[in-house]
Amino acid sequence: MNRILLAVAGAVLLAAGAVLLTGAWPLHGRHAPLLTEEARRRYWHADGWWWWALLAGLALCVLLALWWLLSQLRRARLDSVEVDTGDGAFAVLRGRALEEAVAAEVGGLDGVAHCRASLRGRRGSPALRVAMELEPHGVPADALAALAGPVLTRARTSAGLPELAAEARLKVTSHRAQRVT
Repeated sequence: MNRILLAVAGAVLLAAGAVLLTGAWPLHGRHAPLLTEEARRRYWHADGWWWWALLAGLALCVLLALWWLLSQLRRARLDSVEVDTGDGAFAVLRGRALEEAVAAEVGGLDGVAHCRASLRGRRGSPALRVAMELEPHGVPADALAALAGPVLTRARTSAGLPELAAEARLKVTSHRAQRVT
């Protein structure tokens, strides 16, 4: 819903900008000025600081919009992790490989129907976000204990990381009620 509203607002602003730039219908043609000579004399010279404050505010809005746009284009996932090989060199571990290994190991646990993992953060301090879908008979405490214990320990040792933060999100699969006859 938010994206739809944002897209509609962007389309309206784009159309308004196109109308202003082309000088279309409501502006009496392309070569007609937006402000008449009288309006320019009255407002520009009456309070000169006001126009500069308005331009500074608009420039700030444009800079904030560009900053927001660039932050939206950044990738949330971590592509790779540096692994210390022990001989002074470093190897690069693909983030997808670590995600798939953790997801496969958690997905194989008793009571877990499906699992997705995503690696986030920085190369030096990555963090895992694990989304587990539990079966109706699955016990959340057991799944979390298995994730926090052996699964993350193996992930840390295989990636050569002293610590690997993890966030788990649990969801129970929908199931139909069983009827006893």
